[in-house]
Amino acid sequence: MKIRYNRTLASTLAIVVATGVASSAVAQEAPIQDATMTDDEIVVTAVSRGQNKLETSISVSSISEDAIANAAPRSVAELFRNLPGIRSESSGGEGNANISVRGLPVASGGSKFLQLQEDGLPVLEFGDIAFGNADIFLRSDFNVRRVESVRGGSASTFASNAPGGVINLISKTGEQEGGSVQGTLGLDYGEYRLDADYGGALTDTVRFHVGGFYRQGEGPRRAGYDGNKGYQIKANITKELANGFIRLNFKRLDDRAIGYLPSPVRVTGTNSDPKYQGLPNLSPNEDTLHSVNFTRVLGLDGNNNAAISDIRDGQRPLVNSVGFEAQVEIADGLTLTEKFKYSDVSGKFVSPFPSGIDTAQSVANGIGGAGSTLSYANGPKAGQAYAGTNLLIPVVLFNTEIESLNNIVNDIRLSKTMDAGGGNVTATAGLYKSSQSLATTWNWNSYLLEPTGNNAALINVRNAAGVLQTENGLVGYGATFFGNCCRRAYDVDYNINAPFASLSYDTDRLSIDGSIRYDSLEARGFVTADGPVVTKDVNGNGTISVPETKVTVLQLTSPQPINYNTNYWSYSGGVNYRITSDLAVFARYSRGGRANADRILLNSNNISVTSGQLLNDDVAVDFVNQAELGAKYSSDGLQIFGTLFRATTEEENFEATTQKVFSRAYKATGLELEGSYRSGPFSLTASGTYTDASISRDNISPANEGKRPRRQAQLVYQVTPQYDGDRFTVGANIVGTSASYAQDSNELKLPAFTQVNAFFNVRPMEKVQLSLNANNLFNTQGFTESEEGSIPTNGIIRARSINGRTVSASVRIDF
Repeated sequence: MKIRYNRTLASTLAIVVATGVASSAVAQEAPIQDATMTDDEIVVTAVSRGQNKLETSISVSSISEDAIANAAPRSVAELFRNLPGIRSESSGGEGNANISVRGLPVASGGSKFLQLQEDGLPVLEFGDIAFGNADIFLRSDFNVRRVESVRGGSASTFASNAPGGVINLISKTGEQEGGSVQGTLGLDYGEYRLDADYGGALTDTVRFHVGGFYRQGEGPRRAGYDGNKGYQIKANITKELANGFIRLNFKRLDDRAIGYLPSPVRVTGTNSDPKYQGLPNLSPNEDTLHSVNFTRVLGLDGNNNAAISDIRDGQRPLVNSVGFEAQVEIADGLTLTEKFKYSDVSGKFVSPFPSGIDTAQSVANGIGGAGSTLSYANGPKAGQAYAGTNLLIPVVLFNTEIESLNNIVNDIRLSKTMDAGGGNVTATAGLYKSSQSLATTWNWNSYLLEPTGNNAALINVRNAAGVLQTENGLVGYGATFFGNCCRRAYDVDYNINAPFASLSYDTDRLSIDGSIRYDSLEARGFVTADGPVVTKDVNGNGTISVPETKVTVLQLTSPQPINYNTNYWSYSGGVNYRITSDLAVFARYSRGGRANADRILLNSNNISVTSGQLLNDDVAVDFVNQAELGAKYSSDGLQIFGTLFRATTEEENFEATTQKVFSRAYKATGLELEGSYRSGPFSLTASGTYTDASISRDNISPANEGKRPRRQAQLVYQVTPQYDGDRFTVGANIVGTSASYAQDSNELKLPAFTQVNAFFNVRPMEKVQLSLNANNLFNTQGFTESEEGSIPTNGIIRARSINGRTVSASVRIDF
């Protein structure tokens, strides 16, 4: 039997215990824990060569290893919220977050214009693959030395498909001898986790690092079963050479994590001043539609054959990756840099999505006709008349098989530095090659589920004559509530060749640089669309049930070819001037492209269904133009960085949940501010971004022009005050957002919210630390999205909130 502790009681007890430990701790020097990049730290992300922050003409920030530990993020999306300029909607669990930068749109999900990287190479070539968002395949653990982000600027020319910016998780490589092991327990939620890492020298010229985690538990919301279970192992070994180094990298990720999708939420008040509250027994931030009564389902596979799926797979990343990295000075001032990675990527995405919510009788009548009756299909009340609330949730199960997201990436560049005119000139030329597979199959079914977060039961319908219209809650083998759409399969390979070059000139005070990139993309493969609704004995019992007359199949005999090429130029130029040793100013202008992938494939207006050629070249690539003007100051424990920005963006996209096509342009103007201050044991880091964004053109819905893009808040911010004593560290990580609009119609508002994460670390003896972390300490309901753009007649929308309060305790031993 699982025991779930009272959240408030557990939090109180944990604080009392930790305080008691602190009172008996022996003195120990407190570590310096700073979330911002120091002025002498070398920038390595999306640049031609390493430079310190005050000498670069780009907007760059970082989060240190200690700051990551203090924030105790439950996902990488929560971690990214601490980066200025980044809008990270961390409400989907450990993946499937919507992540954007500087007002660039999130029309359909994922991180379209922002690339997620590990050690300078992309996790996936495209960050917004439907049901394969890049963050699903990314985990933060003790392997991470720091997180570095570049917004705009040179990301356009030193990475493909990243015109908005790059977030890069940089690994430890064994420079420091030693390691750590940490055990973490969820005090008021199901989480048992072990993290460990170790690195150091094998010989005078060889060093290594290895680390990873294993965790298991229900997760931050009540699901009724262990929804999060898996592990990651990463390792590298480095050989130092007289003129450089070579390094081998390895990664294995095998994980299961619940993917939280929108949940029914009641809204009162008005669109401009709404009041959000959960339904009885269904909390928006502590519950989920996942249930122990809804775990294994029968459906069809990619060959239209019967197959069993396990909903407990959730977001199921399987990654085996191996890489090679080298940097060698082959002549005086001439350096060769090579990075290669092969990743075998597969998995699953399965999670229930509410297609709507209505009165139980209306839903029943819509399926079985007037006079239909309802009963429990399973659970402790199986067979009894449905006596729950007067509501019922029609659910489409998003069941997507990820056969392959394999990718091969190689980035090779040659740089030469020369003395010229009282300064240095550095010329760089390189070639980026990648191959990204995209093979997924959508195997969706439709069900009826009671609206409760406490192990909801499936519901059956009988018509007025008593004839069963469902089968154990199953309504149809397909997206019945979406008009029987969305049985589809993709099998497409994207090959990219991108030569690039840059030239920079540096003196003691002045730095000028320019860079160009030419991306050539080749798309080859096929897509298979949904076919007719047929009658099929799916379960093979020799009889045909009503759901078996609603079977959507794939058109296996008539796949649509994909056979097109596209190419485009990107460029970036900037200047940085160091006024004093502490103060610098910079300006930059950039243009970068993002090639569209699966989101445009099934639109017959985009691609010929017979030849696979582009019918409209404009849909293949979306461009982002950005102008930046910034200032940086760093001296005596105080750092302040500010950047004014202006961005215009094109957008061709498709949204799976609404079947909506987007064809638009956007503009955004704003200000990023970031700073830190330390005085003795006290430190403060903070950042905030103000963005004024609007839809400047909408080719499909002109009425949206001039309106703010959906979910785009004008202000996002984070503040982290911290006190480091001799024996303890205490602080808080405060993350917030102003109000935004649920949809582009600018009617229903998503309210402003602030999330407070608190941390308390005690060092009772050398190399031992006890930690208490409270994520969302005040149990705030913070809504990041809504399917509805205005309050409907029944006052219930489908919305997604951040997780509720979760408190964890950890014991860490360094050695």
